[in-house]
Amino acid sequence: MAASNELRTLLMNIDHRGYPAYKSVQGRYQFPGYLLSIDHVQGDPYAAPSRVSVHVAGTAAGFPASLYDTKEKRIALQDHLLRLFSRAIAPYSFQAKGSGKSGLMGVSRCGQEVLERTACQIRPEDGSISLHMEIGFPANGRTIQSGELIKILFDFLPGCVQKTLFYRSLDQKAVQRVAELTEDQQAVRAELKTRRLAAFVANGSILPRETGVSDKPMKDAIPFCSPKSMEVTLRLPHRGEVTGMGIPEGITLIVGGGFHGKSTLLQALELGVYNHIAGDGRELVITDDSAVKLRAEDSRSISGVDISLFINHLPNGRDTHAFSTADASGSTSQAANVVEGMEAGTRLFLIDEDTSATNFMIRDELMQRVVSDREEPITPFISRVRDLYEKMGISSILVAGSSGSYFHVADRVIQMKEYLPFDITERAKEEAKQFPAFTAATHSFVRPDHARFPAPSKMLRDQDRVKFKVLGKEAVQIQKTTVDLRYVEQLADQEQLAGLAVLLCYAADRWMDGKHSLTEIVDQLEKQMEEKGLHSVGEAIHAAHEIARPRRQEIFACLNRCREIRM
Repeated sequence: MAASNELRTLLMNIDHRGYPAYKSVQGRYQFPGYLLSIDHVQGDPYAAPSRVSVHVAGTAAGFPASLYDTKEKRIALQDHLLRLFSRAIAPYSFQAKGSGKSGLMGVSRCGQEVLERTACQIRPEDGSISLHMEIGFPANGRTIQSGELIKILFDFLPGCVQKTLFYRSLDQKAVQRVAELTEDQQAVRAELKTRRLAAFVANGSILPRETGVSDKPMKDAIPFCSPKSMEVTLRLPHRGEVTGMGIPEGITLIVGGGFHGKSTLLQALELGVYNHIAGDGRELVITDDSAVKLRAEDSRSISGVDISLFINHLPNGRDTHAFSTADASGSTSQAANVVEGMEAGTRLFLIDEDTSATNFMIRDELMQRVVSDREEPITPFISRVRDLYEKMGISSILVAGSSGSYFHVADRVIQMKEYLPFDITERAKEEAKQFPAFTAATHSFVRPDHARFPAPSKMLRDQDRVKFKVLGKEAVQIQKTTVDLRYVEQLADQEQLAGLAVLLCYAADRWMDGKHSLTEIVDQLEKQMEEKGLHSVGEAIHAAHEIARPRRQEIFACLNRCREIRM
């Protein structure tokens, strides 16, 4: 480790030399109060920016242990510091001049959800902080402009570090509020289990989003208000008594006219598996954290999934106890998604009629008369939803806008009207008596066989050459194969996709030998992240990417959709 003035001397000595000379400054340098590490130097000013990290000792950072003494509070504090640092450096990005990406200063962009990220980490043992960022090392063409990099490293960056990574410099009440919100959110999650609730939506929550491409709360939106019959009051550590709608375990149907807020409520519940930042409007929209959003997913690949609970006696004689296809239909994909969700350990399914395969969800009476049950290989979800809850403890929350068949099986029915919920269970049940209940013949309920043993292709085993690219929130490209994740709708951030790519490659290298089951592999991945930290998973693989931790359910989803894995 060298002193900061040695870095300044090095930079002055390479001024106006060819860009590769920047490689000589890679290393660690002690600045007042923190350590600066130049971890990777870009090949030229047009390449991906150089990677730099800042390290502050716990004694210098000075954050009280009470702010990070649980995993959840630690993640929330990391998230808060990353947001502060991002705002601090924003005015300085590209203020140093040059070609290509010269002068860029950037860190991970956080959305409304609070996620565990490698971009900012606090050691629980001593409170030391590591923050990773990108800097475009300046050049004129490919000629080094070290004076501009000196401006970044010695003028811009130190002030940003001092303002955001030292407790004494921060609004300490705001930092305390971050910890308190996290404790309240975790208290609600604990209450879900105690009260046997699938989800909770606090009164006053703002569910609509600003636009279709913005996840910020809509201005002047109607605040959520629970029906009196579904109100529950929770006592939280800091907010005290909070009242809202408690959705009990079981089968809940959400109905209503178009544009009245059915899907808006469901989308809030989908992302209620994560904690949200203050001001989001959904801070106290809390869903069972194992919840899985189900939908049809035409053309997805399926490998060795037991979909016999829903699909049998196909006309071509294909085995549905270990079903594989490179090009699934809507019904087979949704059947596989249900079974894979069960394998991932979900306790709650979230389903929107608009994105489901109609023949998977329901067959009406007229169709049953014209096409007999003996000629129909699909056992629709409506015939299984009750057993899923009563025999496996898996609840369902369904949005329906056109079919009333689910009135017969629902435990409760919520009507959304102008973004407000109304409990219409009694009226819906009374009206349903005038219509015949769905009575399609079904096979007996047999738990699907989840014993699948992944074996990756040679491409995934060649770890020395593994490269991946994140394609927004839609897919990851690993070598020459693309894992399509656009319909895995609970992925909240593209760094989670980067995390999935890293986890997939890490698992392929260590445990995908045809002897470890898929469940055992995911268990090992989660154990690694819990015991050794998110950064420990494939450090060499994700050296050029920061990653965010995906949930267990999305890890399963990624492995299930990778065409380079056979089970």
